[in-house]
Amino acid sequence: MTTSTFTPSQEQAYATHPEKKIALYYTVTGLIFLLVGVLLGPLQALNYAGIDVYKYLPFLKSYYQGLTLHGVLNALVFTTYFICGILLYLPARELNLRPNLKFAWFTYWLMNFGVVLAAIAILGNNASVLYTFYPPLKGSPLFYIGAALLVASSLLVGGQTIYMWTGWKRQHPGKVTPVTTYMSVATWFMWILASLGIVVEVVVYLIPWSLGWTPTVDPLLARTLFWYTGHPIVYFWLLPAYVSWYAFIPRQSGGKIVSEPLARLAFGLFLLLSVPVGLHHQFTDPGISNTWKLIQMCLTFAVAVPSMLTAFSVGASLEYAARLKGGKGLVGWMGKLPWQDASFTAQVLAMTSFIFGGAGGMVNASMSLDHVVHNTAWIPGHFHITVGTATTLTFFGMTFWLLPHLTGKKLFSPKMALASCWWWFIGMMTFALGMHWEGLLGIPRRAHIAALPAEQLAQYSQNAHIPMVLTGISGMLLLVGAILYYTVVAGTLWGNQRDVKNAPEIPFSESLTPTESRRSVRVLDRLWLWFGVAFLIVLGAYLPVILPMLHNPTLVPGMRLW
Repeated sequence: MTTSTFTPSQEQAYATHPEKKIALYYTVTGLIFLLVGVLLGPLQALNYAGIDVYKYLPFLKSYYQGLTLHGVLNALVFTTYFICGILLYLPARELNLRPNLKFAWFTYWLMNFGVVLAAIAILGNNASVLYTFYPPLKGSPLFYIGAALLVASSLLVGGQTIYMWTGWKRQHPGKVTPVTTYMSVATWFMWILASLGIVVEVVVYLIPWSLGWTPTVDPLLARTLFWYTGHPIVYFWLLPAYVSWYAFIPRQSGGKIVSEPLARLAFGLFLLLSVPVGLHHQFTDPGISNTWKLIQMCLTFAVAVPSMLTAFSVGASLEYAARLKGGKGLVGWMGKLPWQDASFTAQVLAMTSFIFGGAGGMVNASMSLDHVVHNTAWIPGHFHITVGTATTLTFFGMTFWLLPHLTGKKLFSPKMALASCWWWFIGMMTFALGMHWEGLLGIPRRAHIAALPAEQLAQYSQNAHIPMVLTGISGMLLLVGAILYYTVVAGTLWGNQRDVKNAPEIPFSESLTPTESRRSVRVLDRLWLWFGVAFLIVLGAYLPVILPMLHNPTLVPGMRLW
């Protein structure tokens, strides 16, 4: 019996579009790293249920080593690989262009090299600094160098995509950028601007400091540079999901894009508003003017506008599709949507979770309300229904058509794929409920509470028994969802049911009305201009904050507390 993935018919899948192979490698590599991170997830959930599993795992030296692995692999590594795969491949296919494959493979292997360096440091317990790596906690230079290469590789992919798009614009003067490419390029422009903070922090400050070339570091400056990138990176994770919601879900539901100009407007606003918002993570930090904290709080609230536009526009596209199939009533039309399609259902569940994630984000962005939840379990609860559900569950849904499309193989067990979506969604919503509840009761985030002295743990359990139980149960629900999902992925990749000719195509959606001649669309299409405007907004929002730190640094030596 043979189950080899690489057969002549597999190469046939790449014959017409060899860029499929690099997209497949990026996607599958990201999913492999996610699997490792996900398997560590139940440990975190059980910890917040008061159950300490870490002491039974000799390969993990501490809770914080496990939490660092979980956060870095899930939030930074998986997302970057997946996004680099789809946001290079989709514009190439829509524009009917072939990227420079040698350069694309170079970026892939450079990214792998960076991740291996960081993994050596974390697995060796030399970089248990969590995914935020705040100094003065000092990790191995390998960790910071690896992180720098991960980001640099993603920027090279973004640059290659923008280069392709710019070439297409030169060859098609006067033509409006197709909508999927427009959203992809806007996302890359946003990420190029957003990544400047972490690039400066790591390359200019942390790498020389970790190598011993400089004896001290300024924690406030480093935190500010981190959060310059640390919140916008959430939109780097989220916007590719929006690409799918706007560009693919309408066709997958049997309809069309109801308002393509609104989709373009939403991404234009994300480009302008996503970056100058990081100070809302630093409301409690001294040394930063409350005036600038207030300004960036208002800018953070403004980012909710394109998300609300998305809710309206995508919801309208879903309703249009359902009513084409005979759906009636105020909510009865929802029953006509293709709920048996795992790809569709996963993404609609992801959208549903983001309603709660967005509402919680308004709490985090408020200077007054944030003091109630800051550094409590509320924060990871919020994080898991934004990135852990809205983004990740959308990516899961995309793989149910993307993997068959890239490999020419049939999706393994569509029913199991559908079940995995529901298990993941219910598990994440249960986790979020438990963690938000615990946070409101004052239980801290990033704390090994299961290892507390019995008396203190009993006090937590007495005050937060129900949410702690919910959090523990959620870890098991998510583990089941992950097992189901990865069974589908493995069965698809290594299965023998290959049908290259009938493989699913990219579900690009048509627009309900022509948009080429609309003035608003042509104005929004000038992405280089809007990138320049976004850069000026960022300068105005951050230079008055950072310059005083440069003139009056607070320098401290590094610390290793593990």
